[in-house]
Amino acid sequence: MALHPSVAAVRRGVRAALARVEPGAPVVVACSGGADSLALLAATVFEARAGSHRVVGAVVDHGLQPDSAAHTARVVDQMAGLGADETLSARVQVEPAGLGVEAAARRARYAVLEQVSAHVGRAGGETGDATVLLGHTRDDQAETVLLGLARGSGGRSLAGMRRAFGPFVRPLLDVGRVDTVTACQVEGITPWEDPHNTDPGYTRVRVRQAVLPVLEEQLGPGVARTLARTADQVRLDVDHLDDLAEARYAGLAGRAEGGDEGRDEDQDEGRDGALPVDALVADHPAVRLRVLRLAALAAGSPASELFHEHVLAVDALLTDWHGQKWVDLPGHVRARREGGRLALARVAPGEGPREARPPG
Repeated sequence: MALHPSVAAVRRGVRAALARVEPGAPVVVACSGGADSLALLAATVFEARAGSHRVVGAVVDHGLQPDSAAHTARVVDQMAGLGADETLSARVQVEPAGLGVEAAARRARYAVLEQVSAHVGRAGGETGDATVLLGHTRDDQAETVLLGLARGSGGRSLAGMRRAFGPFVRPLLDVGRVDTVTACQVEGITPWEDPHNTDPGYTRVRVRQAVLPVLEEQLGPGVARTLARTADQVRLDVDHLDDLAEARYAGLAGRAEGGDEGRDEDQDEGRDGALPVDALVADHPAVRLRVLRLAALAAGSPASELFHEHVLAVDALLTDWHGQKWVDLPGHVRARREGGRLALARVAPGEGPREARPPG
């Protein structure tokens, strides 16, 4: 019997991801019990045979619903039934203050999955962390791009979700949600329908239920595929600029490898964490603004609270200098221009703003 196209599509994505994993190395599949992650787990169990990978199914209980513990137990049973070599579950504490429930849950989930990755890697005798497969699909990518555009998040939003970062890999970014749902139906898998996925109180749900269908109706079918393809194209440029900025920041901050040998004057000026104004002004804005963001993050400004407006205000200390004293950033970080150098450092809570806001 010929393999169903939807099952083949999911397996093809997993096969490509596992090709980058050392033979015999364990692989973790993050599983929520939804169609995307269950289809991913089933495909991983099948494809793992070729590389002799031990498949570990992991479910994270966010505790956001009354029956979350019972649901977690059901997912553990499903993962075992689908052939996972090992299953595990973890409960996390979601603290939405300042982030929102979705962002806080995501942060808590990734934190525990990183711990699972390290634990499974050590238990498997690996020198590094185990690869963690995530079930995000092409539709998730399209939604992410649209959300980023609506929020004015810049090029990084157009680049969408990364295919791989740290121990995490997303094998299904070229696979549509209809394929993961169909694959589950074909293989006799009953996925869980998360009520949050149909709650219009969440912006992503409104994009999924209202915005994308309208775009498909007005612009023609294939919008999700086109948005995902655009993300791939833009990501090449964004990643390259990010790499240039990281190298530039490392040099300006005096953190280049190799000790003092070959160090230039800009690097010497940056040894105390301050950055030379003249060198920054000479850089292209696309690189300079990224360098300033990296400097703010290194000084302790939280990434989730550091907006483009903050970075532009710091940039004005370089390009529109008229004697302004400083710029206060989230996390009680202060940027100040002093004697031809730009210094970013934390200040005591009493010295900084009680609540950091985008300038202007």
